[in-house]
Amino acid sequence: MTITSELSAAPDEPIAEPRKSRKNNPEKTRENILQEAIVEFVQQGLSGARVDAIAERIHTSKRMIYYYFGSKEQLYVEVLEKLYGDIRSTENRLHLAELAPVEAIRRLVEFTFDHHDRNVDFVRIVCIENIHNADYVKRSDAIKAMNNTILDSLGEILRRGVEEGVFRTGLDPLDVHLLISSFCFYRVSNRHTFGEIFQIDLPAKLFSHSCSENAPASAEHPAPRR
Repeated sequence: MTITSELSAAPDEPIAEPRKSRKNNPEKTRENILQEAIVEFVQQGLSGARVDAIAERIHTSKRMIYYYFGSKEQLYVEVLEKLYGDIRSTENRLHLAELAPVEAIRRLVEFTFDHHDRNVDFVRIVCIENIHNADYVKRSDAIKAMNNTILDSLGEILRRGVEEGVFRTGLDPLDVHLLISSFCFYRVSNRHTFGEIFQIDLPAKLFSHSCSENAPASAEHPAPRR
């Protein structure tokens, strides 16, 4: 008796390809969860945010989110760490130490202004954390450590400026950082109330002012004295 294999018995039938296994990418999964968590916390606040809603957005399970982050509160802490980390890491790429002191301060102010203007979620999350009296920032040693870098950078810029005679002595890096941050932050965090009270479109007003300052001088409209 001749034994015929299944393959030889049906040579014309296509051979099924093995099913490709789903690739597990923990870092990408964490990043996706964090991005959607930012949206949820910004829209609902910490108290109103729901892990179920975050899971629905990325088509995963609540169990998966708890696997990576442990709790909603820890997820919120890591959102804070991500947002603070983004601005501090970008500041590090400005190479401020390579610029002259005045130019370095100007570059830092421009960056902070643009960052807050383009990253409203960062401003809103910080406002939410202030409502909670920074209780969750207190839980993160990483946030405190990463934010010390900007003070170190500013301190070095101010020191060089004093040596070159372009800055006065006695400037505290923390005071300078507070001054820069307060203006850039306030115009975003309070733009709606400020705009309604004084009946102005705050972003448009600042944009118009910026354009007029950057416009070339002419005999009819000379450049302002500084």
